[in-house]
This record gives sequence, C-alpha cells and structure tokens, in this order.
Amino acid sequence: MKRNGPGKSYREGITLVQMIKMFPDNDAALRWFEEARWGESRIPDCCPSCGSSDKISVVPSGKPLPYWCGHCRSAFSVKTGTVMHRSKISYQNWAIAIFLWTVSLKGVSSMQLYRHLGITQKSAHFMAHRLREAWTEDTEADREGPVEVDETHIGGLVKNMSNQKRKEHRGRGTAGKTVVIGVKDRDSGNIRAEVIPSTSKEDLQGFIADNVAPGATVYTDEHASYKDMPYYDHEYVTHSAKQFVDGMAHTNGMESFWALLKRGYHGTFHKMSEKHLHRYINEFATRQNLREEDTLEIMKKTVGMMVGKRLTYNQMTYGKD
Repeated sequence: MKRNGPGKSYREGITLVQMIKMFPDNDAALRWFEEARWGESRIPDCCPSCGSSDKISVVPSGKPLPYWCGHCRSAFSVKTGTVMHRSKISYQNWAIAIFLWTVSLKGVSSMQLYRHLGITQKSAHFMAHRLREAWTEDTEADREGPVEVDETHIGGLVKNMSNQKRKEHRGRGTAGKTVVIGVKDRDSGNIRAEVIPSTSKEDLQGFIADNVAPGATVYTDEHASYKDMPYYDHEYVTHSAKQFVDGMAHTNGMESFWALLKRGYHGTFHKMSEKHLHRYINEFATRQNLREEDTLEIMKKTVGMMVGKRLTYNQMTYGKD
C-alpha cells in the first residue's frame, strides 16, 4: 500500500537525481529556458529590445546570441530582457539555482550557491539578488478579505553592534531594527509584505489601504496605530494580555510567516542588510505564495517572472541606475 510522505505530499516535486537528468549539460538547460519562455517552439514571439514580432530570424552560428531582429538590427538570446541579461553564468547553473531557490523554504545563501555551482561568491551574491528581483511583485492587489495584518522588526541585537552603533540605537529592544508589515488573505493564502519607515498610524494604515479592498474584515493585534480604521471591519486580539485568538480574530497566519522568515534570517543568511531587505521579504513572500504548486511549475513561473526585470551590479551595490 502506497503511503504519502510528510508535508505537502499532494505536490509533485523533483528529486535531486531527476533535476540532474533534466539539466545534464548547458544545451539541455538552454532548451528548457527557451521552452519555458517562448513555448514548445522555442522560437521568440517578439524582439525583447524593440518588441517587433516580424523580421525575427535564427542565426545558425549565433552563440551566445542565436537570434536576430531585422527591425532594430540587434542579436539576442533567451537571457535578453530578463534578470539574466548579459550574465556569463551558464544556463545549467541558472537552472540548478532556480531549482534550489524553489525547494529551499528557508532560502539559499550566496555561500551555498558558490559551493553548489562552483562559481565565485561574488557572482553567487549577484545571482541571488537577481533571483530575488525576479520574484518581486509588480503591482499591489486589493484583497477582498478577511485578511490578517501584522508587523515585525528585522535586524540584529543592539548588544551585538559596535560601540558607535549602540549609541545611535539606544532605546527599547526594537531600536536599530527595520519595520516590516505583511498582509495575508485567508481565502487565497496570498501574502504580501514590505518594508515601511515606522509603525506610525500613517504607515500601517497606508499599507492596508494600498493592499486591502474597502469593506474587508481586517484582523490585527492591539497596536494603537491600527485603531479607528475607516472603510474596514476591524477586529483585534490583545497579545499583551496573552489573548491570541478571539473567535475568528487572530494573526496566526502572519505570525507563522514571520517565524519562517526569521528562521531563514538566523539559520541561512545570519544577516539581511537593510539595503536589500525588501528583496529578501519579496523572496519569502513569493515562495510562500507559490508553495502549493508543483516544483516544475514554480520553476517555469520563475522564468516567466524574470522577463522584463533587470538588476545591474551598480544598482545592487551602489543603488545607481
């Protein structure tokens, strides 16, 4: 009698052995990327540079740019117009990285990519942030509710900081940490989270207004900044009084997400810089939102999410365009 394994056994996963057979060499990985982006024909439907759908031709000896657009007279590949643009990392390594990205619930550090792929740590660091950029949501959505909203603080302990930084961050336990807020739609399980400047009423309620449809039921904790929310049916629990559930009112879904994020923070990355924190938050939220789907489907969706997004080394390092 066949028995289901633990966890989400209804999902169709990919074993490490299957992944190795899928991408035995660079050509196999290239074919997979082209099919994931352009369909079974593996022929581009338009030029990623000018958007023209005519005058596209194949250059037989055109590696690493095997396609030619006669309209804008430029050569391109499946990497063009994606976060992989101008990347010298092989298609095989990109495919393996996407697999690791998909199956690692607590994230993949650049040191892990460096060891697994045999590339430099600098390249692995840049690669990881480009994958996070691909998993960035383009638009905000009005969730119909009911929703859970909660905030947390991400950052190191003041006692572990240098003397200079300790002076800058004197105060309560959250001093020196970055505020992150998140919303979970209970019907779909969809999560969105982002970095905000503070826990002020303007910032907390502004996030809710941007992401939750008017009239929805919003569940939060007792934080004063959530009080007196117009256009919403607001219920809350009082954590300070050890009240964590009151009928349907609780924030346990968001608390679980924060727990997973912080396990990644402490166990995988050990530090998430404030400069890049928004990308880490997007990574964990997107992975959670795609978690119900089969592994191969998530990998293909990741390729689709890469399209139209760019992250240059200067943007990542210096914040310059």
